[in-house]
Amino acid sequence: MSASPAPRPTPSDVQAWRDAFSRLKPSVPPCPGISASAWPSMHEAALDALDRHGAALIEHGWTTPELFGVHPKIGTVRVDFCGAFVLGSRKVETVFADRISFGLVTYYRYVPGARTGIPIWDFRW
Repeated sequence: MSASPAPRPTPSDVQAWRDAFSRLKPSVPPCPGISASAWPSMHEAALDALDRHGAALIEHGWTTPELFGVHPKIGTVRVDFCGAFVLGSRKVETVFADRISFGLVTYYRYVPGARTGIPIWDFRW
């Protein structure tokens, strides 16, 4: 009887998001619509949100496209496809079931006409 390998634990959604997002270089904008000057602070703010608010994001059922979605062909140029963490560089203050507060800016979860994007880390130029 051969010993089978020990089962590996599945990463939490927060860790999976962090792993995928961390593969994006902070020095290289990953899609159209994000400037080279804006991307480093956007990248840092998204990782900060996962670290500080990951549990609340999971608790309220936020999804990958709602947080990291972009249009599959033109990135953030089509904001109706964009998730909360790809629209700006403000840090998250509070996560609610229906919105994420960035201080003076709020991302609302259920917006009529909003589309579903692909994760920014899956965008291909």
